Amino acid sequence: MTCLDVSRMGFKHVGENVRIFPGAKIIGCEHIHIGSNVIIDDFVLIYATAPVYIGSYVHIASFTSISGGSVVLEDFAGLSSGVRIIAGSEDFLGGGLTNPTVPAKYRPVQRSVVHIGRHVIIGANSSVMPGVHVGEGTAVGANSLVGRSLEPWGVYLGNPVRRLKERESETILRLERELMAERPFEPLVPPDMRALYG
Repeated sequence: MTCLDVSRMGFKHVGENVRIFPGAKIIGCEHIHIGSNVIIDDFVLIYATAPVYIGSYVHIASFTSISGGSVVLEDFAGLSSGVRIIAGSEDFLGGGLTNPTVPAKYRPVQRSVVHIGRHVIIGANSSVMPGVHVGEGTAVGANSLVGRSLEPWGVYLGNPVRRLKERESETILRLERELMAERPFEPLVPPDMRALYG
């Protein structure tokens, strides 16, 4: 299967060996930084209206969407099929009019950075809400609702998400060191998160 020519898409930065399948829809490439060894599958939607950072060795599976504001996906992160990363949402409690056809001054949109740490895997059909930081090495089970920040190296599941147990980290970190010795790359240095809150 052929992939899109990323050198012509106008990304803010793009590394080596980035494969974006032709069925992916990416809006706002000028806001997106992509590391190396990244795969973005068909039927992914990335709607970037603010800075989006995608580290190296990241996979974004089909039918996933990233929208609403600033998002950081650190190195070795993975988003399974159907994941929703939502960095902005409207107030549905009656604080204003809601939907993008209404002028902005009448809509109470709340945006907050979503930060997905290194070695995080988000299971299929899970949703991550605005302002959430998913700590390094965390695994989130399928169909989970992540409405709060999660501590590193845990296994979480549910709606709302809850911690089930620790995730083993020694093997993952050892294998990362071995890979970097064999195939060095520039790790993503996350931006100053305060600057992303604009």
